[in-house]
Amino acid sequence: MRRHEFQPGRLIAGLALLTAGVLYLLDSTGAADVPWFLVIPITMGGLSLAALAGMTTYAVRRDRRDRISESRDG
Repeated sequence: MRRHEFQPGRLIAGLALLTAGVLYLLDSTGAADVPWFLVIPITMGGLSLAALAGMTTYAVRRDRRDRISESRDG
């Protein structure tokens, strides 16, 4: 399998949506009494954190790539 770069934003988004889905599943089966308005902040907060992590990762990788190209050029 070909290696790929780690993308923490996608991991955070997946975990947030998985958490919201599990909470919805627990509520629908009657195993837990989850208020309906709890899922929206979990989803939006998780997606916001994922966006922040994705932008940070992109900025760090771009800076590292620019430093390597500058050291090769001059």
